[in-house]
Amino acid sequence: MSGDGWPYLLVPFIPLAVALDLAHTEPVVIFFASALGVIPTAALMGRATEELAARSGPGIGGLLNVTFGNAPELIIALFALEAGLHEVVKASIIGSVIGNILLVMGASMFVGGLGRDRQRFSRTSATAQTSMLLLAVVAMMMPAIFELVEGKGLPGPGSELIDYDSTVEQLSLAVAVVLILSYVAGLIFSLRTHRDLFNPPGHDDAHEDPWSVRRSVGALALAGVAVGVMSEILVGSISEAAGSIGLTEFFVGAIVVAIVGNAAEHWVAVLVARKDKMDLAVNISIGSSAQIALFVAPVLVLASFVLGPGPMPLVFNGFELGGVFLAVLIAVHVTNEGESNWFEGLQLLAVYAVLALAFAFA
Repeated sequence: MSGDGWPYLLVPFIPLAVALDLAHTEPVVIFFASALGVIPTAALMGRATEELAARSGPGIGGLLNVTFGNAPELIIALFALEAGLHEVVKASIIGSVIGNILLVMGASMFVGGLGRDRQRFSRTSATAQTSMLLLAVVAMMMPAIFELVEGKGLPGPGSELIDYDSTVEQLSLAVAVVLILSYVAGLIFSLRTHRDLFNPPGHDDAHEDPWSVRRSVGALALAGVAVGVMSEILVGSISEAAGSIGLTEFFVGAIVVAIVGNAAEHWVAVLVARKDKMDLAVNISIGSSAQIALFVAPVLVLASFVLGPGPMPLVFNGFELGGVFLAVLIAVHVTNEGESNWFEGLQLLAVYAVLALAFAFA
């Protein structure tokens, strides 16, 4: 695909970040170098997954895509979980959902709509995706509502690690199990019983130089190791870097980490939208948000019971709850007609900018 090789221009930042970390340079410099280093590793992981998926058939291929699609974000979050940065992890979850809906879909609609009267996409497929996303967000909000009514109240944007009551921890665990079961049901729905909705004909681009299985597996393994190294360095510098820049860990998690972890996938969505393949662009943006909410978030809750200082309940702060709920409502509204134009894209980007400003001032 023309133009999709730009992330590999950032490869030099991988050894640079390692060298800066070993030299104990300023945390801000280490943070930005490792953040840029994550992008090419995530791009390589995405390409290797696509190549394996193309050779595995639609069932296994779809499973590979949904499993590794958000792997960089999951790996970064696991390192943050181990470091006890629960609020950063929760901010990155919400930031990823909001970013995919408002930033990615907004940029896709804006760039794709330039020079065109309108673009059309499958309303049925988009509705199925947004319904799953709405269900997931409602479930994710309930522990916070429980804590607001029965517990200590919602955490503030600048909160550090909070010791919650075991009741809300158990509720979050139960919600996580429900979300994962719903995610499995969604896989069956999208990959088996209704796969024609999610794989419309004519949307598969053949690679000019297909990779062998051995090359794809090797690239996936290499990318996994590189993402792990970059994530560990990134997480290790978050606290000090955020303080030096004058930003909260909340903003860094919700905006910076969320964008970095999925930058390559975001770029692909904009590229295909420019080629008038809005079905694919919408599926990438809404589908990735649904995967974060239905799979990544509950996996992190389950992992927190064995990683880090203690369980991480799904208790989000007021900015996160308001932002994600409004973003999902907007997604439902914008995709309802099955068509888009550049102005709708600009409006989505404007909403994202307003949320980012609110997060920065929080």
